[in-house]
Amino acid sequence: MKDLTKEWIKKSEGDVGTAVRESSVKEGANWDAVCFHAQQAVEKYLKGILQEIEKPFSKTHDLSVLLELALSEFSELSVLADDLEWLSAFAVEFRYPGEDALEEDAKHALAVMERALSLLKQKII
Repeated sequence: MKDLTKEWIKKSEGDVGTAVRESSVKEGANWDAVCFHAQQAVEKYLKGILQEIEKPFSKTHDLSVLLELALSEFSELSVLADDLEWLSAFAVEFRYPGEDALEEDAKHALAVMERALSLLKQKII
């Protein structure tokens, strides 16, 4: 595995840890942060995969765009398309006033993250 790929994965794992820790807060959990870090974990892992297969990508937070690039090599990842489209909203929109994630959003974001990472890890580890 390439060094830069390892760095992307390490960053992804950091976001996983942050999302999981914040989701376990008993009072006053920041559901926006849980969703954001779940999105970031998937984004960074996808970028790691693209780095590994030498597929150029732009500076984007859109998981659908990144997934589309990965599909040229791993068509079986298409099962993630709907979930990743949903999760992408938490990269930007929910970081600003006007949108608030709910606990059920956070739980779903964690489930999507876990499912996506489970499939993505099979591609480069």
